Amino acid sequence: MKKLIEQHPISTTVILLILWIALYIALQPLADAVISLTWLVPGEHLTEALRFFVFEVPKVLLLLTLVVFAVGIVRTYFSPERTRTLLGGKSLFVGNVLASVLGIVTPFCSCSAIPLFIGFVEAGVPLGVTFSFLIAAPMINEIAVVLLFGLFGWQTALLYVSTGLLIAITAGYVIGRLKVECFVEDWVYQIHSNTAEMEEIIPSFRDRIQSGFEAVKEIVAKVWPFLLVGIGVGAGIHGYVPENFMASLMGKSVWWSVPVAVLIGVPLYSNAAGIIPIVHALLEKGASLGTTLAFMMAVIGLSLPETIILRKVLKMPLIFIFVGVVATGIIMVGYVFNVVY
Repeated sequence: MKKLIEQHPISTTVILLILWIALYIALQPLADAVISLTWLVPGEHLTEALRFFVFEVPKVLLLLTLVVFAVGIVRTYFSPERTRTLLGGKSLFVGNVLASVLGIVTPFCSCSAIPLFIGFVEAGVPLGVTFSFLIAAPMINEIAVVLLFGLFGWQTALLYVSTGLLIAITAGYVIGRLKVECFVEDWVYQIHSNTAEMEEIIPSFRDRIQSGFEAVKEIVAKVWPFLLVGIGVGAGIHGYVPENFMASLMGKSVWWSVPVAVLIGVPLYSNAAGIIPIVHALLEKGASLGTTLAFMMAVIGLSLPETIILRKVLKMPLIFIFVGVVATGIIMVGYVFNVVY
């Protein structure tokens, strides 16, 4: 397969895409067939939990593979250097908007936070603009967008993107207005890049497709354990939690549900592939959209590993400001959507 992809990337992509579509259409009949081969009685808790798991695992893996492939191609158009250049010299609000949008299409992982942060500082990008990018990049996760679209429809996916953008723009703007540059570690400002600018090599379309396949091989291999755990938890909720039980804990009428959901979500660590199946199961069992959305954004947008990594370049007061401002924005969004929906 690897040799075939290297020699005929375009034709191989077309054939694999056709196979992907055929398999995706056949998922429900295949899942039902698998369950029918077991001794389990239809309607029982274990049966419904297993049905959820058998159907959702291949479905989410297929969606994940497709979006990672597309993102692998998108990444060839946006290098960190080009992103820095685009954000340099922009005014605060305009820079916050542009940085948040770029955060969506330039899906850098949390391990890139420090080099990106240092690069932005070197390029003269305002601190608030930098934070808009660092918030948007993980929060408005491209995997989450596609999975939400596949599981809940375009309205929910658009809702997720628009609220994430609002939080990233507003939080970055607030942090920029607070003038907290003194809480950046001193050594960051002492770094000066002496690397001469090199001519950028523009990859061919064949190279871009190859990058897409490489991204699938690299990212899906890392994500699938989280995916299985997330779907396993979702299957347990789907099969064993009574109908409307979550409404008593995460429903619209429970005023404290949104801040509690955010407090629970902040220290948790998962990626979009792992948390979306749980979100799906929570909504099925009566949890409100605003509370569930706030929980998901807290888990994805306030990633504990990224916060720990950022501590190397930020002093603790700025870490607390960053977490506090973003968490407040997420809580406000949760309340708004609990009122509207």
